[in-house]
Amino acid sequence: MNLDLTEHLPEDFADTSRVWIYQSSRLFFISEALEMEDMLNDFVANWKSHGAPVKGYASLFFGRFIVLMADETATGVSGCSTDSSVHLIKAIEEKYKVQMFDRQSLAFIVKDKIEVLPLNQLEYAAANNFINENTLYFNNTVLSKKEMIEKWIVPVKDSWLANRLSLN
Repeated sequence: MNLDLTEHLPEDFADTSRVWIYQSSRLFFISEALEMEDMLNDFVANWKSHGAPVKGYASLFFGRFIVLMADETATGVSGCSTDSSVHLIKAIEEKYKVQMFDRQSLAFIVKDKIEVLPLNQLEYAAANNFINENTLYFNNTVLSKKEMIEKWIVPVKDSWLANRLSLN
């Protein structure tokens, strides 16, 4: 599994560009991903903040994560423009019958595959060696392009989960 994100992110966006990551409750089918690519491209092409175009980027990563990015060095993102992005994600939820706002589902890379685990099963998973301190975790709380590159996919021991688990 290629985890080098930099080859997929726009080079001309500032490191401070705002990032929103939405994790799907399931893997998208190829046909859905291709349809969704058009939806994401259309959204970015028409994304506005107080009438000014937002320098935006949107893509599906690993068939499961929708990443939206706005380079605010060009135009700041207002509440209304953020709301419009949420409407897009809700439309994707409805169209593909997935959940994109469930913050209780955590994604890990286990045996070179993305596995999703409910937060309430975290202790059990650690106790039974399903995950350990070196298991890679998708930290969807990152807020900028730089954070996404450096801290989106991190070992459990380097994430907020380390405080919740007694890891060996």
